[in-house]
Amino acid sequence: MSSMLYQLGRIVGRRRWLAIVAWIVLLAAIGGGALVLQKGTDDSFAIPGSESQDALDHLGRVFPQVSGTSAQMVVVVPEGRRADTSAIRDDIATAAKRAGALPQVATVASPFDERVRNGVSPDGRAALVTVQMGVALPDVEPATKDALLAIGTDLQKQIGDGVTVSVGGAVFGGQAPALSPTEGIGLVVALVVLMLAFRSLLAAVMPLVTALIGVGIAVALVYGATAVVPIASTGPLLAVMLGLAVGIDYALFLLSRHRDQLAEGLEVQESVARATATAGSAVIFAGLTVVIALFGLAVAGIPFLTTMGVAAAGAVMIAVAIAITLIPALLSVAGERIRPRVRNRSLRRPRRRRREGAEPTRFAARWVTLVTKVPALTVAIVVAALAVCAIPALDLRLALPDNGSEEPGTPARATYDLIGEHFGAGFNGPLVMSVDILSSTDPVGVVDDVADEIRALPGVAAVPLATPNEKADTGIVQIVPADAPDSVATGDLVSTLRSMEPHFQQRYGVGTAVTGITAIGIDVSDKLGAALVPFGVLVVGLSLVLLAMVFRSIAVPIKAAVGYLLSVAAAFGATSFVFTQGHLADLLSVSHVGAVISFLPILLMGVLFGLAMDYEVFLVSRMREHYARHGDPDAAIHHGFVSASQVVVAAAVIMFAVFAAFVPDGSAQIKPIAFGLAVGVFIDAFLVRMTLVPAVMALLGTWAWWLPKWIDLRLPVFDAEGDGLLHELRLADWPEPDSPELVSAAGLRVADDRDHPVFEGVHLHVRPGQVLGVHGVPRSGKSALLYALAGRVSRIGGDLKVVGKVLPQHARSVRKRVALIDCHGADPAGEMRRALDDGVQLVLLDDLDALTRTDQRADVQDMLATITAPGSTAAAVYAAQGPDLVGDVLPGTGCGALTLRILEAV
Repeated sequence: MSSMLYQLGRIVGRRRWLAIVAWIVLLAAIGGGALVLQKGTDDSFAIPGSESQDALDHLGRVFPQVSGTSAQMVVVVPEGRRADTSAIRDDIATAAKRAGALPQVATVASPFDERVRNGVSPDGRAALVTVQMGVALPDVEPATKDALLAIGTDLQKQIGDGVTVSVGGAVFGGQAPALSPTEGIGLVVALVVLMLAFRSLLAAVMPLVTALIGVGIAVALVYGATAVVPIASTGPLLAVMLGLAVGIDYALFLLSRHRDQLAEGLEVQESVARATATAGSAVIFAGLTVVIALFGLAVAGIPFLTTMGVAAAGAVMIAVAIAITLIPALLSVAGERIRPRVRNRSLRRPRRRRREGAEPTRFAARWVTLVTKVPALTVAIVVAALAVCAIPALDLRLALPDNGSEEPGTPARATYDLIGEHFGAGFNGPLVMSVDILSSTDPVGVVDDVADEIRALPGVAAVPLATPNEKADTGIVQIVPADAPDSVATGDLVSTLRSMEPHFQQRYGVGTAVTGITAIGIDVSDKLGAALVPFGVLVVGLSLVLLAMVFRSIAVPIKAAVGYLLSVAAAFGATSFVFTQGHLADLLSVSHVGAVISFLPILLMGVLFGLAMDYEVFLVSRMREHYARHGDPDAAIHHGFVSASQVVVAAAVIMFAVFAAFVPDGSAQIKPIAFGLAVGVFIDAFLVRMTLVPAVMALLGTWAWWLPKWIDLRLPVFDAEGDGLLHELRLADWPEPDSPELVSAAGLRVADDRDHPVFEGVHLHVRPGQVLGVHGVPRSGKSALLYALAGRVSRIGGDLKVVGKVLPQHARSVRKRVALIDCHGADPAGEMRRALDDGVQLVLLDDLDALTRTDQRADVQDMLATITAPGSTAAAVYAAQGPDLVGDVLPGTGCGALTLRILEAV
């Protein structure tokens, strides 16, 4: 990957203006398409396969009058008066008749209708009119809403005398979250942090510009996708949050690496290519973890959550694409202007000399020294503190948003509060029980009997309506819980009602099902809660595999996964502390406490997983790099932490600022998500990665880098820091510029699964027209050497180039230009001929001494003679036990049990 990214960086650097213009044109094209195609967001939460959803779908077919969304009109008279006087009755009846005549209204239940109960509040001051729509919430026309509001206004004027008429309900809820100027604070903080980090306005502005371009494209794609699939209004805002955060961070990583290389004296275009390859590899890995976690939201099996995860993942993928294409182009345009200034040290004021061997005074160095001085104590303090922070998570309640979470002063919130005040909290979230009365001989009586039994249940405040449909095959019973829709008691009531289905079946011969918006919300919350464990297993298991691929270690992935779980638990605890328990609610402008949106935990787990792995990779990879070179675990912790801490701190502060900026004026749906992400990022970056991680690494010592060989051989290699590219660049002109050699090896080594060398210390050079003989007894490693030259061995030591390609980085390319022939086959000479005709440059013959027939040996000798003929562009390597199989042998070299001899002519 790093080699491909290196080439991409060079191409983009040369064609920088084309890349910049392409992204701008793409933004304009997708933005314009979205304006034309978009149908708006859809907050109708559905959960296919659940009892509530199936029952609602059934009612849509047999009882459409009650299957759509609804509005509510509440009339409140001043204290000391009653709302059921004859004059007010007549005015409400007139208003109800007007509402019933509206195009999308299915039916209107007046509080004084014959089959409606509890339409007047217990204190007699309020009357409730329910307007049932014949369409779902997304299909309600703005004109219908305006007409309902106008009817309410006219009714208030008609009654007069201080009467309040409020129109609300589900029709007026679910306002799409929108951006506010407060979100710009996050960008301002990001700019300040970048200015402090780079001390260059040009360098600081660059990540902000690219992040905004990425967000623009991502949001346009999300809105364009609404023409095909329904997307919740939280989706675009989540794409903005994640797109800004990771877009700035990924650009920061590339820009930081580029400036470090410029400070070391590297030429601009070469630095751009190397930064794209090295930091770009890490960015792709980091983005991949976030994307996989977001796609993992599909584990819950809820369509709206899946589409939300896909939308957010799209924003992350665009941020990655911009980081490895647009950022290199802008770096090339900036040229020398962002090269760090090298100050003349002779002009600085002399400082007091440190004693030899003293630690640097940088804060990062002092901090890592402090946390690793007594690592066990550091680990105990951090784990205990995060465990305490996680305690409030036990009270975390989940629910879908209702009008109680709308902004104060809106029609939906005002109506919600009035109904809760005068009728009780349960009237804001009534349940609906469908009754299958097709086989009943007394449909009205059965529905009434079922309603009477439900009225007697604890936790039921009222049963305002019980009626069959016009065909008398389905009845509905409207049930008002005694508690709020998002309360635990209401969830228990739904469970009780569902458990009574066998009783109703046995006594009345009817089937029942519980549905309604409240029941659907409870089902969604239950299903999401049940999906948390499988999702947690998925992301933790994924982190173990991915980090083992990167760091070749067992302890590092386990430590990273445990740290991630601690961060998530603490973030849940902080979210519950504010949004469920109500602490600091006024300070954070939280207008409604209780339950948080149902998908917050699983979304928080997915996003924080990716971000936590980002910090883990950028911090620990520097430690691994130092340990691999020097073998000192303590020095590796110190050096890696100091090297990466500035970038990680800057990235975490920016991420925290972007998320936190959505908290003060964010919508009720997005506010707890943004808060949880901001707290989670802060905890994971500063307490887990920068405090707990170095302490644990210090405790483990060399065991931190232990990986069983059998696992190492089976794990793919993910070069997240571009070590392979650096190795390739070092060998670019080896053994000499434009060397014609087809095989060059120095210190070549291959080991078995127990790390015992099969062969080692091999040095060889093979030019076109030469044949290399590899002689040795069985198990001497001669065949293993051929397989290594053929690009069939993934892990080799030392330096190796075959047909001009460095191995093992370019194994696939080498395999296309090298033929490996087993001489136990029927026609080795024919295989050689076909390979050479196909343009193969290197022929490898394994077990040449297996040729026992004279004609076979003669044919192979003829082909080898062709290879060694003047003007030949190919070469051959054979492996055999005996040294004199194909002709005169020139003096060669020895390597353990192997003898290497070059033949000039056959």
